Amino acid sequence: MSLIVDAAKSLRRASANSRLGEMHREWVFSRAMSRYLDDPIGSLEDPDALFGRLVYGWGNASWSALTEYLEACVRHADEARRGILECGSGLSTLLVGAVAQRNNVPYFALEHSKQWTEQMQRALKQFGLDQVQLHEAQLHDYGEYEWYSTPAALSGKEFDLVICDGPPGVTKGGRYGLVPVMQPQLADGCLILLDDAHRDEEKTIARRWQSALCASVEVRGTQNPYIELVLGTNAGAAAATRG
Repeated sequence: MSLIVDAAKSLRRASANSRLGEMHREWVFSRAMSRYLDDPIGSLEDPDALFGRLVYGWGNASWSALTEYLEACVRHADEARRGILECGSGLSTLLVGAVAQRNNVPYFALEHSKQWTEQMQRALKQFGLDQVQLHEAQLHDYGEYEWYSTPAALSGKEFDLVICDGPPGVTKGGRYGLVPVMQPQLADGCLILLDDAHRDEEKTIARRWQSALCASVEVRGTQNPYIELVLGTNAGAAAATRG
């Protein structure tokens, strides 16, 4: 009996500690977001400190983009003028959404998980980020690969920044579908930020995109490498002509 009682006490302590940890993360995240929203671009002066707290407070660091990639997303979002597309959603959606809202730049995010879409919608509402158009977009089988079902709201839109951190790597074709599906809507000089460059699959996808888009490719970051891919001139127009 004593063993059962001791086990029950241990479980209660573990549950209490887990809840305290969750409350602490929520408190850290709320304070860090308030500071970030005051001056998103100014936060780039010392991104490791603030972005580190944001990643910790967000609470899913195993999935969340880490500070180098988040910094790149925010910095390049401030340079976007035509439109921003994000494939997958998460902490980056909130941070880039704040920049898009300040600059009045159209921002669309695609997410295949209904549950995660609903959670992200609550977070966007909490921080007043109504510039972000987050769409639940189920994955569609295109044969060689799967990719998000393109919402009608994206029709005719043009993007000069794409943040690609989804769909999950286990998806058929990984993230390859971005270019064959969306290429006609990628503006000349469009920058694609492809996360998870430490994975061989992403490197292979980047090489295929490079060939299709006449693009330049560079691997950035040290702790969490990502790929910057810049479209060549008229790559999007050429795709539209072929289509």
